[in-house]
Amino acid sequence: MTTPVVTAPFALAGRRLLLLADGRFSAADGKTAVCVAMDRPGDVVAVLDASRAGRSVRDVLGVDCAAPVVATIEEGLRARPEVAVVGVAPTGGVLEAGDRAVVAACLRAGVDVVSGLHVFLEDDAELRALALASGARIWDVRRVPEARLVSTGAGCNTGASVVLTVGSDCGAGKMTVALELARAAKGRGLRAAWAATGQTGIILRGRGVPVDRVVADFVGGATEALVNLEGDAMDVVFVEGQGALMHPGYGAVMLGLLYGSMPDAMVLVHAPGRTRYKRFTIPIPPLAEIIAGYEAMMRPYKRSRVVALALNTAALGEPDAHRAIEAARQETGLPATDAVRFGAGFLLDALRDTGAIPSGSDA
Repeated sequence: MTTPVVTAPFALAGRRLLLLADGRFSAADGKTAVCVAMDRPGDVVAVLDASRAGRSVRDVLGVDCAAPVVATIEEGLRARPEVAVVGVAPTGGVLEAGDRAVVAACLRAGVDVVSGLHVFLEDDAELRALALASGARIWDVRRVPEARLVSTGAGCNTGASVVLTVGSDCGAGKMTVALELARAAKGRGLRAAWAATGQTGIILRGRGVPVDRVVADFVGGATEALVNLEGDAMDVVFVEGQGALMHPGYGAVMLGLLYGSMPDAMVLVHAPGRTRYKRFTIPIPPLAEIIAGYEAMMRPYKRSRVVALALNTAALGEPDAHRAIEAARQETGLPATDAVRFGAGFLLDALRDTGAIPSGSDA
């Protein structure tokens, strides 16, 4: 049977990476570039963003990456990259004219290009010809193999526990929390994997399902196939959520992830201070209402609870971050922390204490 799982056609780990995010190297507009820089700081050799040129990634993001931010693609290519990653995700996933010229320059120079856009570079005859002439390769991350799988409602049948990161909004950090949870669980001696369901996660994981490219009827089935793949010989699988259940634009993908993964527990990811859906004017409901919505959707199938909150406090100073975390605890009665800033151990404790995941060795 055809699998809906996308697998990287060439390696990224350990190769010299150029991140393409001109004018948008920020968490708001260049999520892919930012996440790659955070996760693979030793591999990044340069970031293209004329608006922040002359600084380092460390200066811009505060992460341990000394790669320079450069103003032109010529400067970026002088860093001898092996792979260029399109680091932006504009609304609609289109390739804008300036970005296309930069991609063309990379392909002309023989640099492999990775793109998570909805528009596929391979379908552009000129870009395809440049790649063929130079020997460069293109990976369109969102090009998902067609597989008409309908979810059965069984979820993961390998014996692994499944934890889904769910959101109050888009772009709150669901992928990052899933990754941090998997790392922390491995540190405790658990056999842990994470399932990537968006373009950035798939780039970092090397495989996954871009659920926002799957035909709606088959999102659940694709997710079910993915959790069973990642759950093989594992104690726990952390599934990267997408969108948000109550989001008017991107609620459908989260619904498919819920039904396909049939999570044993959920961790709600929230950006404190955000009161309206990203790029919308519609208010985000109170946290208690959001939690009740997620749990209600699962109630006909299993007792799956939101057991903890992962807050994205990157925009706050540390004292304000602590205050926001405490406020979330008071509002919901649930354990809360920032998994990046303060570690994911507190979230793992909550999952363990509710029986959602095994204890591990606490090593």
